[in-house]
Amino acid sequence: MTPQRIWQMIASVAGACVVGYFLYHTIEGERGWVAQVKLQNETFYAREKLAKLRKEREALERRVQLMRPDKVDPDLLDEEARKSLNYSKPNDIVILTPAPAEKSEP
Repeated sequence: MTPQRIWQMIASVAGACVVGYFLYHTIEGERGWVAQVKLQNETFYAREKLAKLRKEREALERRVQLMRPDKVDPDLLDEEARKSLNYSKPNDIVILTPAPAEKSEP
């Protein structure tokens, strides 16, 4: 082999290594394709959770609006009072459920 042929082979191998390096980091790197897909999935689930929490907050805000001192909803007031005082009306049907069993450690 001639020295020119050897240098061509070395340059080809070095070029292939450089291309391989950049290709690897494009796919698997810190900001590569795989990291981008993971980030998109996390963003999707975070947005779902945010929507769920917003709905819960709106429901709580509606209940708070009904409990304002200037206009109290009588049904909600009755429900909250009976729940907190553990009372029931004479014609209510009460279903008692057993407390969940505690897990005993082996």
